[in-house]
Amino acid sequence: MSNLEEKTLKTEHIFSGRIIQVQVDEVELPNGKTSTRELVKHPGAVAVIAITDDNKLVMVEQYRKPLEKVIVEIPAGKLEKGEDPALCARRELEEETGYDCKSLELVSSFYTSPGFADEIIHVYVAKGLTKKEDAAGLDEDEFVNVLEITLDEALEFIKKQRIFDAKTIFGVQYLQIANLKE
Repeated sequence: MSNLEEKTLKTEHIFSGRIIQVQVDEVELPNGKTSTRELVKHPGAVAVIAITDDNKLVMVEQYRKPLEKVIVEIPAGKLEKGEDPALCARRELEEETGYDCKSLELVSSFYTSPGFADEIIHVYVAKGLTKKEDAAGLDEDEFVNVLEITLDEALEFIKKQRIFDAKTIFGVQYLQIANLKE
């Protein structure tokens, strides 16, 4: 089949919240039939693989309500409307960990769940970390513990499901690959 596109016939907005919007689209399929698609619209996000001068990863440990558990993650956060992803990455790194960085490099961007959501995450590597005295704090509804762990500890956290999200596993595996190339 050469044309796989689905034409939107109608959109019904279901919910508009602080972070996401939910809609149901009626679509015409490539074969001419119709179907519905439940979509989550998201402004996008950033994630930061922050590496200290002694080669430790700066992580945050926090409770995630959808999972009903505490997990360990790389610092991350939602893009504000029109915000440059690199500036957002610096902001989130400072807010969540208290660190600033000398260098910030984009590793990759990827869609988290393209079957139903348009969320894209831009993943950066931050190096040359320095602790800021006057660092911007967490949002009022955010509570985290900052951890500094080795790559081996991160791999162990993955095995024990303390690290259990895609962006963080991506970051750890990225560092594994980078280490193999050195």
